[in-house]
Amino acid sequence: MISAPMTNTLGRAVLSLTFLLAAMVGLSGCDQVGTEPKGLASAENIFQEDGAYKSYLGKLYAGLNVTGQEGPFGNADIEGIDEGFSQYVRLWWQMQELPTDEAVITFDDAGGAPLTLQRSTWSANNGFLSAMYARISFQVMHANEFLRESTPDLLDQREVEPTVQDKIPQWRAEARFLRALSYWHGVDLFGGIPVITQDRPRGASPPEASTRREVFEFVESELVAITDGEGEEDLPSVGSAPYGRADKAAAYMVLANLYLNAPVYLDNPQEVVGENPMNRVVEYTNRVLNSGQFSLEQNYQELFLADNNTADGTIFSIPHDPQTTQHFGGTQFLTHAPIGGNMVAPRYGIGGGFFGLRTTSAGVNIFDENSDDRRIFFTDGQSLTIENPLDFQDGYAVPKYRNVTSACEGNDYLLNSEGGSDIPGCRSGGEPTLHPDTDYPMFRLAEAHLMYAEAVVRGAGNGDIGTAVTLVNDLRQRAGLGRDVSASDLQDLNQQGLPFLLQERGRELFWEARRRSDLIRFNRFTGGEYNWPLKGVPQSAPSSEIEAGASIQDFRALYPLPESELQVNPNLEQNPGY
Repeated sequence: MISAPMTNTLGRAVLSLTFLLAAMVGLSGCDQVGTEPKGLASAENIFQEDGAYKSYLGKLYAGLNVTGQEGPFGNADIEGIDEGFSQYVRLWWQMQELPTDEAVITFDDAGGAPLTLQRSTWSANNGFLSAMYARISFQVMHANEFLRESTPDLLDQREVEPTVQDKIPQWRAEARFLRALSYWHGVDLFGGIPVITQDRPRGASPPEASTRREVFEFVESELVAITDGEGEEDLPSVGSAPYGRADKAAAYMVLANLYLNAPVYLDNPQEVVGENPMNRVVEYTNRVLNSGQFSLEQNYQELFLADNNTADGTIFSIPHDPQTTQHFGGTQFLTHAPIGGNMVAPRYGIGGGFFGLRTTSAGVNIFDENSDDRRIFFTDGQSLTIENPLDFQDGYAVPKYRNVTSACEGNDYLLNSEGGSDIPGCRSGGEPTLHPDTDYPMFRLAEAHLMYAEAVVRGAGNGDIGTAVTLVNDLRQRAGLGRDVSASDLQDLNQQGLPFLLQERGRELFWEARRRSDLIRFNRFTGGEYNWPLKGVPQSAPSSEIEAGASIQDFRALYPLPESELQVNPNLEQNPGY
C-alpha cells in the first residue's frame, strides 16, 4: 500500500494539501483490494509492473480504512496525531456525531479535540479537524496520482498487457468516485477547499482557493461523468461491483446527498443545478430504489453485525477484517468505545470496552416509542442525564455496532477465548479482543427511502407523496411500529413533515455520521431553537447547565480551515467567524 513523506510544517504536522502533490509516492505490492502491505517502491518505478495499477487502486480504497503501512500502528499515513485517531471513518463519524444530540465521549484526546467538538467550542487548531482535512487531502493526492499514471499514452509506452488496459477505464472511474466522495465530505465539513486534479503538475505552487460552489460543481460533474455511460470511464452497473468496491449505486447515493444538501452548500441552488435540486434527489434515489439489487433487511440490528457483508440493504461498505485491517478507527472504535460500566464486553464480541461513547437524553428522546426496534440503548447502571461528560455512566450506552454474527443476536451468550459459543452459528468476527469483522455501511438502502421522502416534502416535482409514505412506512414497519404514517403527516411541512423526517432520519440513521448535516439542513444545529446537553456549554460552566445546552452562532455550521493550512497557503481565507 502507499505511503508518502510528509512536509514538515509546524513540527510533525499533518499532511498539507498545499504540498501533497510535491510528495513522493510509495506503493505496496497488494494482490487485491484491502490486503496487507508487502513492500514499497519509488514513484518512478512502481508502474513498470502491470500489477501495480490494481495495487494502487487497492490503496485508494484502503485509504478509507487503514491508517498506515503496518497495522495497527507503527508506520502512519499522517503525522502529528495518534495513528488510531487518524482513521478516515473515525474522523468523519466524529465530525458528524460529536457536535450533535446523538453522541458524548469521555476521551480527552489530542489536547481535548473531541471534547471541544461536543461542546461546540472548536477552533482552527483542533487536531481532529486538521486530521480530517489531511485524510481528504491524502485521498485526493493518491487518486490524482493514479489518474496521472494510467493514461492511454503511458499505458502504451509501458507496454501494459491488453487485459490490464481493458480494465483501466473502470479503475479510473473508481478512482474518480473515491476522490469525489472525499470532496463531498470536504464541501460538507469545510466548504470551499482547493479543487486539485491530476492535471495540476506535481510540486506546483500553492493552489488557489475554491469556492463552495466550485467544489459542489466538481463533485457533481465527476459523478455524472462516471455514471452516465457516455464515456469509457464508467462505474460498474448497479449491483455488479465486487463487495467493498463502488458501483453506480454508490455514486447515485453521493449525488442524492449532494443535491439534498444543495440549499446549504449553495446560495442559489436552483440556478447552479438548473432546476429544483430536490428533483435530482428523486431521480438518483429512484435509480437505487428501482434497481432491484437491494432490499431491506428484516432485522435492523443485523446491518451492524460481524456478518453484515451479506446484508442486501447495504449499498457501499468499508470492509473490516480482524487480520488485514487492524487499526483503532472505524468499527473497531464503534464496537469498543461504547462498551463499559455494567456491560459484559464478550457479549458484543470484544475482549473489553473502552468506556468512551454514549448518547444524550435528547438522543434518547429522538425515539418517541420504546417499542422501536432501532432503539439500541444499554441503560443498566447508566444515567439518562449527564452531569460529568467524562464519566462513562453518565448517558445511555449505544452498542449498535457489534463484533458478533447474526446467529448470536437475541441470545444470552458468552464467547470463549477463541470466539466460539455453544449457540450454533454464533461466533465473533474474529478473536474477541481488539479488531472486529464488522463492516462500516457508508450508504444503505434505508437512506435512499428517507432522501426520496424528504425531497418530495421539499417540493420535488417528479416525486410522489404516496411513494414517499410507502417508503417511510417500510422502515417503520421493520422497526416494529407498523405502517402508521399518513400522507398528511408528511405534507404538513411546519408541524409533521420536515420535523418528523428529521427525527425519523435520527432514528433510522442513528450513529451513522449524518446527524450534523441533517440538523444543519433542518435549521436545528445553530441558534437556540433546538438545544441539547453540552451544546454550546463551555468546559468552565457548572454541571447544572449541561443538560439545558445553549445557543451557538451560525458560523459554526461550517468548520474552520485548519490553521496549519492557512500558514502554508497564502491563497486560502479562513471561513467567517473563526
